[in-house]
Amino acid sequence: MLGVIYYYNIQEFLALLLSQPIKRSNVFLGHFLGLVCSLILAILIGIGIPFLIYGVHVSDKVWDFGMLLLIGVLLSFIFSGIAFLIGASNSNRIKGFGFAIVFWLFMAVLYDGIFLLVLVFFHEYPLENTSIVMSMFNPIDLSRTLMMLKLDLAALLGYTGAVFSKLFGTSKGMILALSALMLWATIPIFLILKKTKKKDF
Repeated sequence: MLGVIYYYNIQEFLALLLSQPIKRSNVFLGHFLGLVCSLILAILIGIGIPFLIYGVHVSDKVWDFGMLLLIGVLLSFIFSGIAFLIGASNSNRIKGFGFAIVFWLFMAVLYDGIFLLVLVFFHEYPLENTSIVMSMFNPIDLSRTLMMLKLDLAALLGYTGAVFSKLFGTSKGMILALSALMLWATIPIFLILKKTKKKDF
């Protein structure tokens, strides 16, 4: 929501900048990176300082903490990019806010429900690969799974925990999951640049 609000609030300023001899890609990337960097800074301060005071940097959990920060940074990129894309695709603010709320509800709540329904209704079939693929299509689920596996809490995930632990518990699986998150982070940026290339303000 913050990304959508930010985009709509700077539309007049964007129009002013685009009237100057500045590349469109530089204008949009500059504003996007400004938003993302401020969110990353908030994560580093809000999560980093308390954990450093607690002494995580001298404990054996420092790598788990690093993974938490990395996931936070990637999620900031992903959802800021999606927010900018929603804003660039909808000139109508009400429609844009509506899409943003529906998308957030789908990713945070409804997707998990659909995931569970698939596991329940098709429990007689081998769903290991299906579970992994479905997790790849939701960066929130993928991030949560990665963090729980990093903390050795896969048992809390139940049946799918064993499947994810088997794949993501290995270095190859971890690289695959992080690559999927990075893909989620980069695709919206390319779509934003394509969408705004000829957008009329």
